[in-house]
This record gives sequence, C-alpha cells and structure tokens, in this order.
Amino acid sequence: MACFKSAIVLFFLVSLVGSSSAQLTTGFYSKSCPKLYETVKSVVNSAIQKETRMGASLLRLFFHDCFVNGCDGSLFLDDTSTFTGEKRAQPNFNSARGFEVIDNIKSAVEKVCPGVVSCADILAVTARDSVVILGGPNWDVKLGRRDARTASQGAANNSIPTPTSNLNRLISSFSAVGLSTKDMVALSGAHTIGQARCTSFRGRIYNETKNMDASLARTRQNNCPRASGSGDNNLAPLDLLTPTRFDNHYFINLVNKKGLLHSDQQLFNGGSVDSIVKSYSNNPSSFTSDFVTAMIKMGDNRPLTGSKGEIRKNCRRIN
Repeated sequence: MACFKSAIVLFFLVSLVGSSSAQLTTGFYSKSCPKLYETVKSVVNSAIQKETRMGASLLRLFFHDCFVNGCDGSLFLDDTSTFTGEKRAQPNFNSARGFEVIDNIKSAVEKVCPGVVSCADILAVTARDSVVILGGPNWDVKLGRRDARTASQGAANNSIPTPTSNLNRLISSFSAVGLSTKDMVALSGAHTIGQARCTSFRGRIYNETKNMDASLARTRQNNCPRASGSGDNNLAPLDLLTPTRFDNHYFINLVNKKGLLHSDQQLFNGGSVDSIVKSYSNNPSSFTSDFVTAMIKMGDNRPLTGSKGEIRKNCRRIN
C-alpha cells in the first residue's frame, strides 16, 4: 500500500513538472483554425520577399520573447501605466524589429479564426516559416500557448545575452531557460542570416586582433567608424558567405576567425565548444537537426496554457 501511494505521489509530481509543455501539441488548432499555417506563411513570405532581412528579424523576435519569462508574447506589449514593456529594454531598443509584420499576421489570422490563436503561437509559427523560406529546415511547431498580460523590461535586460557576452555568460544564459550548451551552439547558428548594427561589433573589429581575420576587420571598419556615435546604425551581415540563406556557413566563418560579434567568435576560441562548432562546419545536416531540436525545446519554455493568460486580439496590448 505504501508503495502504491508513493507511486501515485511520484506520478502527480511528474505530471506537475511536465504539465506546461505537455499541453503544447502540433495539432492544437487543427479544428479551431485549420487555415492557420497557410495564412501565416503567406504574410511571412510577402514580408521576406519585400525585405530578405526580415526573416532573420522575425526569428530573432522568437528568441527574445522566449528568453524573458517564457514564450508568452510579452515582447509585443507596448508600455502601459502599470508596466514598462520589453521593447525598450537594451537588447531590443532600436534593434528588435518586425513588429508590424506580426501585426499584419495577427490581423490576417483574426479574419479566418477570430479570438482563437495567441500572439505567442503566431510568433512560433512565424519563426519556423522564416527559417524555411530562407532555405533552412522544416519542423512541426508545437502550439497551445496563451499570451501574457504583462511584460518586464528588467527581465529582458537581465535574461537576453548581449553581443559582448563571453562563453560562460552564453552558457549560463541559455541554461537559465532550460537549454544545454549544445542547444546554445546550435541556436547561435541562427546568425547565419541577418545583419548587425555597428554598435554591436565596433569593439570587436578594433580591439580583437588576435582572433579576428584581419581582412574582415578592415572591411568592417570601412563602414563602422571607431568613434561612438558615428555610424552606429550602419549594418553588416552576420554571415560573410551567404547572408540571406539559412545554412551552416556561420560555423565555417567561426573556424576561420570571421565571426562578426564578440559573442559569435567566443564559440570557437580555444574553449569547450570548439568541437561542436567544428562538427557543424563540416556537417550541415548535423547542425540543422540539432537546431530543430533546440528550437522545439526553446519553444517549450514556460508557456502559459489552459486558463492562464489570454488570447490577445491585438498583440500590442492586453484585452
């Protein structure tokens, strides 16, 4: 009898631990919003056709949302009288972009199934579609998240890794949201697409001569003056070789000391993850497989499900 009671208690505890992500399923909207995927992809595809960089920007929004109190759409909320939103947090201010595209997707989804799909789930699907459209892997997105009713600028400032992060900081930041060191390296491969502002890599191109390709440093210096305040918003591609295609060239760049950000090159700098980077540089399928696994895992981070949160009508404000 004692063993039976212990088993019941153990089952209950395990159920509690796994309850949040267990309610996320790939077929969550199969009956309530069957046109969800085609509706989202149509808008995402149009946005990327208009501006290729937008794919990377939309993928980045998913990272920045999930790293702050879970994947709950809190990133989209504008400031109110009761809280300061995450858009003006240091990692996002004048940097996070694509909010208008999310607005357009939400409007399109509301037309086919009003009041059904959360902004958090729309972002999860949008991130996947952005990767696929730019030549990356496909995967089934787990859905069923609900939207937060608040946001935290402080949590955004503390939780999202910065371009100046060292390897230990990167490992700890990803670990804090339930992601392993291998997950961190694979997800960093998202920098195979997109661009960075001069302010994000100025310190590296002028000060890190030992672990940066000299030719790349000189090239980037031409468009990123040493003086702060001059050319701060000038852009450079994160991936030197194929900046608009999702592939493994980011890791090839790192092996050749051509990572643009300090945090990028930290992944191949004589440290504990050099072997993972080397493996991904030689094996594209290994990278994409691990990237998909890590994206799904990140999407499972502390979602609001069941009766928690809400389904926002407008992603920028609570109902």
